[in-house]
Amino acid sequence: MPAPVPSCMPTTGPIAQARWGPDTTVPVLAPGRGKTRTGRLWVVVRDERPWGSDVPPAAFYRYSPDRKAIHAKALLGGCRGFLHADGYSGFDRLYRPVKPGGEPPLIEVACWSHARRGFYEVHHATASPIALEALERIAALFAIERAMRGQSPERRAAVRQEHARPLLEQLKAFLETSLRQVSGKSALAKAIRYALSRWKALTRYISDGRLEMSNNAAERAMRAPVLGRRNYLFCGSDTGGQRAACIYTIIETCKLNGIDPQAYLADVLGRIADHPIQRIDELLPWRWQT
Repeated sequence: MPAPVPSCMPTTGPIAQARWGPDTTVPVLAPGRGKTRTGRLWVVVRDERPWGSDVPPAAFYRYSPDRKAIHAKALLGGCRGFLHADGYSGFDRLYRPVKPGGEPPLIEVACWSHARRGFYEVHHATASPIALEALERIAALFAIERAMRGQSPERRAAVRQEHARPLLEQLKAFLETSLRQVSGKSALAKAIRYALSRWKALTRYISDGRLEMSNNAAERAMRAPVLGRRNYLFCGSDTGGQRAACIYTIIETCKLNGIDPQAYLADVLGRIADHPIQRIDELLPWRWQT
């Protein structure tokens, strides 16, 4: 059966949105070498429930034999709209205009969870008061998001403009001042520079209620492959990696839609041979009926 449409594809409007997750390693058998090599699993997630959309959520996993940027371009190169992602340099080309003076194919929306992580690690290791204050300021921004989950895009944008924008302006001033007070080679300075260098992409979410503050949906979707690695030794080949990506796609999409993956697969595999090919979309997880 076909995998769900990648979340970069347009859904409810002309602006597409996607969350591209971090990649995770997958051991792949390397015949003749007596060891495994390292493949990669990536995930793209569509989840519009935070802003009240009734478009069904979906996850799409992709396997690649390495981490080259061509794999990001192969999946996302034809997409237009916003891309929630981490700071992976392989996306850089997708954020640039194809023609001089033109619009870029994708508009970057950076992740506050990634920006927060650097401050958390510094505070955990050193109990830095500057890192702690940065964490508290970021927590206040996340609190605003939790309070309006499921509300309309218009409402979310209005609340962000009123409440989040002033906090962001204060946070930026705090980080700029703090950067001048710490060693430029310190881990804290690195965390501050990470946030400031991505500030435009980090704050893009306040102007559009359909955007999220973080890439956590994709982060959560990567848990299954990470846990799965502990239960099998390796993929037998690149083809095996592609099949694993397909299975993860089906299972995670079922979970996102509140469906028991085992019950879904048992039913669909039992009747798919007799199901009309022109109605295959009826068996997608969000349309499945026993």
